[in-house]
Amino acid sequence: MNILRISCSPRGQEAESHRLSQRIVEGLFERSPNARLMDRMIGQDPVAHIDADIALAQHQGDAGRSGHASLLRSEALIREVEAADILVIATPMHNAGVPSVLKAWIDHVVRSGRTFTVGPEGKTGSLRDRPVLVAVSSGGRYSGERARQPDFLTPYLTAILGMVGLRDLHFFSVQGTGLGEQVVALARIQAEHGIRAYFSSLPERHPVPGALA
Repeated sequence: MNILRISCSPRGQEAESHRLSQRIVEGLFERSPNARLMDRMIGQDPVAHIDADIALAQHQGDAGRSGHASLLRSEALIREVEAADILVIATPMHNAGVPSVLKAWIDHVVRSGRTFTVGPEGKTGSLRDRPVLVAVSSGGRYSGERARQPDFLTPYLTAILGMVGLRDLHFFSVQGTGLGEQVVALARIQAEHGIRAYFSSLPERHPVPGALA
């Protein structure tokens, strides 16, 4: 089983979202000890934003432009996703949405004519569906009775990844990291319960639905 983790915080391994994703990765290794993990730390090593070459390729096709550095980068990122049986995305919530580094990665991976096609009935994803486990940290609360901020992150990721064929999304979160140690401690416990519930719900015969052992 190949695991691809996309870690989006500039704080790297010290980030709450990365620590939450590590617990998810540990759960995956408990089920598949021979799994392989690839880390792409885009929070500390950002992917360049798309440029004119990719923008033109979106409208004109890749013919004649496939040798450009930006398209080669995009192709490499897409192939990483294609090679993964499971995606783990570790991301903070920035201003109620995804951080810019994650948006840049998405813009390389969500590419017309490559990971989705456009037809009379709209857009059709080209990627094989597989589990996408998203670890989110946020300074405030965006769900539950005490939510005080909007959430544009989870619906956006659900829509944009679904557009390329990735529909098996599961979200885990540590919310309220800016509200004090007691709030964070409780949020971590709740996140752990969510992770345990997810793994306990999986059938014993298969490590993770859609994944290869």
